[in-house]
Amino acid sequence: MVKKMPVSKKIYYALGQLGWSLAMGLINVWLVWFYFPSNESGITTTFIPQGAVLGVLTIIGIITMIGRFVDAITDPLIATISDRSNNPKGRRIPFMAKASLPLAALTILVFCPPVSKVSSINVLWLFITLILFYVAFTFYVTPYTALISEFGHTPEEKLDLSTYISATWFIGFGIASSASSIWPIFINMGFGMVAAMRITFLILGAVAFVLMMIPALTINEKDYSDSVPSNVPVLESMKATFKNKNFLYFTISDLAYWIAITVYQTGLVYYITVLLKLSPSWTFQMTVLTGIISFLCYPVINILAKKFGKKKMLIFAFVIFTAAYAFTSTLGRLSFNSNIQAYILIILAAIPMAIFGILPNAVIADIADHDAKLTGVRREAMFFGVRTFMSKIGQMLAMLVFTSVLLLGKEVGNDMGIRISAIFSAGVCIIAMVIFLKYNEKEVLNTTKKEK
Repeated sequence: MVKKMPVSKKIYYALGQLGWSLAMGLINVWLVWFYFPSNESGITTTFIPQGAVLGVLTIIGIITMIGRFVDAITDPLIATISDRSNNPKGRRIPFMAKASLPLAALTILVFCPPVSKVSSINVLWLFITLILFYVAFTFYVTPYTALISEFGHTPEEKLDLSTYISATWFIGFGIASSASSIWPIFINMGFGMVAAMRITFLILGAVAFVLMMIPALTINEKDYSDSVPSNVPVLESMKATFKNKNFLYFTISDLAYWIAITVYQTGLVYYITVLLKLSPSWTFQMTVLTGIISFLCYPVINILAKKFGKKKMLIFAFVIFTAAYAFTSTLGRLSFNSNIQAYILIILAAIPMAIFGILPNAVIADIADHDAKLTGVRREAMFFGVRTFMSKIGQMLAMLVFTSVLLLGKEVGNDMGIRISAIFSAGVCIIAMVIFLKYNEKEVLNTTKKEK
């Protein structure tokens, strides 16, 4: 008989998410800024070619696209390996323990190209380190998210776990965004801009490593999970996963969501510095304020989701997100103060980000439970792995689109590319919402509740 996970263990589990969100946040927020800087960035060294490739693409866009694609195709493989694992310590946590150090180290190495000028060596360096980063990320995150379904023994417990890890995700992303407030300390000590950024990333990467190791060192997986290894081969398991129609509707809408949110995360520093003409340090301020408002919404969202259902809450979030992106496209052209425009964007973004931070993982856990009751096969990691696969395809497409539209203008006075990125994201959110309307939440939860 497995135990019910106490609050202390839930916190230890959630700290792992804080660690990986910090690592991924450094990549999402600062990678394009570092390698494809605007005039407002303060970065005077360029490491890779900045011009267009084939007229519409960029080197940084192509590398991130390939990296995400390689990363995405490893998700189902790692999910199957984890699902089929017979490790006496569990099917998930041993993977997390082994992936923590490589993930943290590669987070730092991505920003350390060896040549201090434009060079093909730097292109190769970025290509290799970024791909390895994404693979290490998958080795940690796919088993990690599968534990939501295993540690949460009821829909309510799954929702509570999702709330915990959503909170730590925001904290991790907020810390990553704060990097621009940290590296001036090292600049004032006499370091150059690039060196100061690297020292900052080194410190934050070390913090991420410690946080990612906490679940592996403090939680005995077997105490809270009675999962049985799956014997289904990877392709058969993946095919069966996509045959679940409710999962299909969810994951396609989730793909669209990841396109939109990645554009927002990557574009935020451009929206702030180019459209609003504010300091890069506002990236941290906006992230922190968004996080605080989101945290305040978490208890309310948890209660409303239990009362009205996760589907209605997610539809509402898509509507507000669409409005937020539409507003973003007008930043800097409105007649009132730039600071006020920034605060309005914070409020518009905070509520849907809180909803999306909590509910999707809980929805996947519900679907995985529902599928297991119908088929008799537990494939939690595959469901979460396919979700991660689709999210990375979304992030891949987002990075390709975002870096390409920047060619249309990414400077003050020539900002059309930045504005188009926001309009594009608004359209994607509308498509996602229409698709998610087909998700049958009642069918999923009725099966789950009957078995409880």
